[in-house]
Amino acid sequence: QVQLVESGGKLVQAGGSLRLSCAASGRTFSSYASGWFRQAPGKEREFVARINWNGGSTYYADSVKGRFTISRDNAKNTVYLQMNSLKPEDTAVYYCNSADRPRFSWGQGTQVTVSS
Repeated sequence: QVQLVESGGKLVQAGGSLRLSCAASGRTFSSYASGWFRQAPGKEREFVARINWNGGSTYYADSVKGRFTISRDNAKNTVYLQMNSLKPEDTAVYYCNSADRPRFSWGQGTQVTVSS
C-alpha cells in the first residue's frame, strides 16, 4: 500500500519561498498523475496543482498560477511544489495524492504558514 509523506512546510513571511516534497513509498504512485491540495482552517480541501505521470503536463489553480511550480522525480517517487511569492492566503496544510481522484490514503500533510 502506498504511503504519502509530505514535508517542507514552515512559517515564512509574505513574499518568501518554500519547496514542498511528497515522498511515496510505492512505485504505483508514479504511474498516475499527481496533485497537490491544501486545506485552510475552516475550509474544504482544495486543488492546487497537478502533473501528469511523466512530468510532461502541468495544471494550476488560478490562485497559484505563475507563483507555484509542480514537478516530479519518478526515480525517487517524489513530487515537489515550489512556492514563490507566498501570500498570507496560501496558509494551509498541504497534501499530495493522485490527481484525478484520491487513490491513496491521505498523508499527514505539511503546514505552511505565511505571515503578513
